[in-house]
Amino acid sequence: MTLSERILEHAADAIVVASSDGTITLWNPAAERLFGFAAGEAIGKSLDLIVPERYRARHWAGYKEVMRTGTTHYGTQVLRVPAIRKDGSQVSIAFTVGLLKASDGRVEAIFTFLRDDSDRWNTERALRQKVAELEKAAGAEPGTRT
Repeated sequence: MTLSERILEHAADAIVVASSDGTITLWNPAAERLFGFAAGEAIGKSLDLIVPERYRARHWAGYKEVMRTGTTHYGTQVLRVPAIRKDGSQVSIAFTVGLLKASDGRVEAIFTFLRDDSDRWNTERALRQKVAELEKAAGAEPGTRT
């Protein structure tokens, strides 16, 4: 097993690679654990496999823009979005992306490093709810700060 194969095999983060049309071409064991799909079930499928239906239009608009421009903000900034697992449950994920470009600058594929971000999301949601309760108890309009 090569060093690259060992890294993919043992990485704690899910690593997913998709072609320029959004077809999954690589799915490591951490992706299997995160999403519940075996590599054989995911490879060759559309990213729609893990993108919730209500977010697909937005996802594909952004994906196509990245393909057109060859640039993304999410190489250095973490993107946090909902995703879906094989069992249909939702998970909050955090990820960054990298672009694999051909010699002519055309994007051939996108690779992502993803992790489950549900605990952070749930903690922040609980904090927002608590702040709203405190603001209401203090007589302030929720979401306004004095």
